Amino acid sequence: MLGEYRISGSRAAEIAASVERGVGAGELAPGRLLPPMRELAAQLGVNPNTVAAAYRTLRERGVIETAGRRGSRIRPRPVTTAREAVRIEAPEGVRDVGQGNPDPSLLPSLAPALAAAARRDDEHRGLYGERPVDERFARLARAALDADGVPDGPVGVTSGSLDAIERALAVHLRPGDAVAVEDPGWGSMLDLVPALGLRAVPVGVDDDGPLPDEVERALRDDGVRAVVVTARAQNPTGAAVGAERAERLREVLSRHPDVLLVEDDHGHGFVEQPLHALSGATGRWLYVRSVAKAYGPDLRVAAFTGDHTTVDRVLGRQRLGPGWVSRLLQRAVVHLWESRAVDAPAVARAYGERREALIAALAARGVRAHGRSGMNVWVPVADETGTAARLLHAGWAVAPGARFRMASPPGIRLTVSGLGGDDIEALAAAVAEAAGPMAVGVHR
Repeated sequence: MLGEYRISGSRAAEIAASVERGVGAGELAPGRLLPPMRELAAQLGVNPNTVAAAYRTLRERGVIETAGRRGSRIRPRPVTTAREAVRIEAPEGVRDVGQGNPDPSLLPSLAPALAAAARRDDEHRGLYGERPVDERFARLARAALDADGVPDGPVGVTSGSLDAIERALAVHLRPGDAVAVEDPGWGSMLDLVPALGLRAVPVGVDDDGPLPDEVERALRDDGVRAVVVTARAQNPTGAAVGAERAERLREVLSRHPDVLLVEDDHGHGFVEQPLHALSGATGRWLYVRSVAKAYGPDLRVAAFTGDHTTVDRVLGRQRLGPGWVSRLLQRAVVHLWESRAVDAPAVARAYGERREALIAALAARGVRAHGRSGMNVWVPVADETGTAARLLHAGWAVAPGARFRMASPPGIRLTVSGLGGDDIEALAAAVAEAAGPMAVGVHR
């Protein structure tokens, strides 16, 4: 039934992760039939309910499909099934705190910036053969990177952070290579790795970011060729890499100079925590920051830097595809930066006050939550499917943790962007009623 591959694990999360590893490595092919739940439970020496929970998680993540008595099979195209599909649609009258969007009232108007970019284009029309990166964009981006202690390197532009990350992984790694990813972590990242034919190795996360011992284990025992780290406002937990954690991670990474380090500064422009960059700890590295959360997701612009080889390869790969990111958009971002269209400290305070108020309101009701930075709060729960269903019945749509997990325990993500004071108390009361107390310090 499974050929040579053997599913392992004693907990539902471990069993589900084992199946996903098999899919990512190509050892569990599309259409492959999985063992009946009781049969697998007997093989693993666990309760059938544990296997049932694992299969439910895999269905929620789009990895398998179940057809009654015909059993459960690996989906025909599991690596292209987006975790974004694991969402709860908010019907009329239900507050949606699961989308992860910024607060529109904190985003600047794009009209003046786009008009300024259009006027510049009238003076000098953008044509083929010009530099892919606007000179003013590169100069301003590099100055901001210098101010934050990011190592020197050329500047490139991609259509968002994931675009840069995908290109960096594609130019350095080969199908079957292992990539260390945060768990819980960004759902799109967890989709991207297997879609590229790579193998995702989960690394535990706490409020200070990836756990150094788990990063070391992944490098030593799993042979990972790349490590992806979120610097601030980690999605979904809000983790932010502090000074001490950064020092420990740099020590670990420096012992593996040939590994590609990808650093995603997800919180740039809307968090209060300072950056403690890891970039430069290895010989091959890429650092990327987008304008999505601070200036508007639809701009689709991200600046990146890295070692010369990595940047050159990424830009070369880009030239063979879209060629470049619209210089109109780059110049619009330049106008936003130069005009100081966003008061970053004020935006950071607004999100921070809402986030901290929600965490405090949950704590007052006996519910432990996490959210050191950014606009999201992560709440560990015993049963995320049941909790999400009860919250929907109570008038709140949340993001199920299955979108963000591999081996880590269940949870739900709450986005604070649209919450006011009364909303926060009402949401905290509903979460406490739906989930009950669960004290967890590490998301594993």
